Amino acid sequence: MKSAVVYKVTTVACVIAVIVVVACNRELDKTNPNSPTVNNYFKNSNELLGGTNAIYSIFHSASLIGREWFFLHDTRTDDVSAGGGQLEVPRAQLLNGATTASNAVLNSVWNGLYTVIHRSNTVIDNAPQVTDNAALRDRCVAEAKFFRGWAYFELVSLWGPVPLYTKQVTTPDQFQPRAAADAVYNQIFQDLKDAAAGLEQVATDKGRASKGAANAVLGRAYMQKGDYANAKTALLAVNPGNSVYKLMDNYFDNFDEEHEFNAESIFEAVFFDRGDNNFNWGYTGDDQPNAQPQSTVRNQEYSPIAWRNLIPSNRLLNEFENTATGAAKTDPRFGLSVYQTGDKYNNNANTLTDAEQNGNSSVVNGVTKKISWRKFMLIYKDNSGFRPGGINQRIIRYAEVLLMLAECENELGSPAAAVGYLNQVRARASVNMPAYPTAQYPVTTKEQVTKAIMHEKTAELGGEEVRNRDLLRWRKKGYLGVPDPISYYKARDEFLPIPQAEIDNNPKLEAGGIPKQNTGY
Repeated sequence: MKSAVVYKVTTVACVIAVIVVVACNRELDKTNPNSPTVNNYFKNSNELLGGTNAIYSIFHSASLIGREWFFLHDTRTDDVSAGGGQLEVPRAQLLNGATTASNAVLNSVWNGLYTVIHRSNTVIDNAPQVTDNAALRDRCVAEAKFFRGWAYFELVSLWGPVPLYTKQVTTPDQFQPRAAADAVYNQIFQDLKDAAAGLEQVATDKGRASKGAANAVLGRAYMQKGDYANAKTALLAVNPGNSVYKLMDNYFDNFDEEHEFNAESIFEAVFFDRGDNNFNWGYTGDDQPNAQPQSTVRNQEYSPIAWRNLIPSNRLLNEFENTATGAAKTDPRFGLSVYQTGDKYNNNANTLTDAEQNGNSSVVNGVTKKISWRKFMLIYKDNSGFRPGGINQRIIRYAEVLLMLAECENELGSPAAAVGYLNQVRARASVNMPAYPTAQYPVTTKEQVTKAIMHEKTAELGGEEVRNRDLLRWRKKGYLGVPDPISYYKARDEFLPIPQAEIDNNPKLEAGGIPKQNTGY
């Protein structure tokens, strides 16, 4: 059951999203009991919990996981191609490498992430005055540190050096300069360690951050920094004794509505089917004090029978093992990740046609056909066109942890251990692919194991907002080869441009010696 208490927007979201400007007129200085300020709020644990819930609110808003976050990550990879004819200019810019500093998608994600950080800082800074329930207070602080660490990892891995705020902003002049990436990563490591120390291994209240989630993000961050030893330590702590998480037998259980919070899910953003076709397009988690639970528009954007803005790329589709290309078995994850013309949907009541899938075709093993995403799409049980959905976005699942551990072991000189992790993922009951080594994927050398890891991450995690950072990491290590998988890639594309609004509004942006804008923009 989804935990509505985490996501109900309260007036506290408004409290910590704005800076109160004191008016000169004495009459206007009177406190309005219906509009609390930070100074007269956060007096007890329930109010601190409200502030913590406001972090979750922006996390799943349209600025982040509800819409723009998945677009930003997906369009920076070779997992996707343009699908239908309704891909707006900012998204097309990202997909084609023509991104500008005024791009609306990257601006939305930047602002959303810094709102997460501001709200997290507000909870952390005001927690010491709360004394009525120490356990709840400390949990709120741990959740706030988890989100601050998560948000800074998103920022530093997408933009490089970014302003580092670790205290609640209370006046309009408290701007911060861009901090070196090392400083940002050090903050991430400390926040996530603190969060892991203060959270339950698996959250009792479904949808909240957990020790497992904190250690998984910590492992991601260490890997991105190239510290595979510490990454391995963090990732092993996700599932101590292999007793907390496990792979689901049915691969598709990770993408439907009926199996949310399953044994494989480490952290997910919670969404609700509101029973209508309305979506809060500009929702930022603070504009409607009594807002209804939030849905996600991912289904509408990617669904075969909706806008179909992004479709699986030919590169991704042809990566799956197939008997037509000499594999011993066709990987079942292909059919569980995508729909193609002729597939059944809507509980097998309908058959998908070319006409229903507007836009471009794909080429798989030399055959041209219409193919669309199945992951997180509602049409497995529904035949609606326009339909915002309530399927939770799985942010981290245990299969990814196993594949990250495989990469760690391979980089640390233990390729046999790496292959063991790969084979765990392939042995899932509904997948049951032949164990490595295979004829197509020998695993005798480090280079061969690296190739198997890269293949397995596509087959298992394609379209799940993981590959963007994989490409950045593997490119630095020389694993991607020539030509680069991203056709337009040049040096500047390692990072996104700093939003123009940040350059215009932050007078201290380059005060630390780092230029206002990333090179090449």
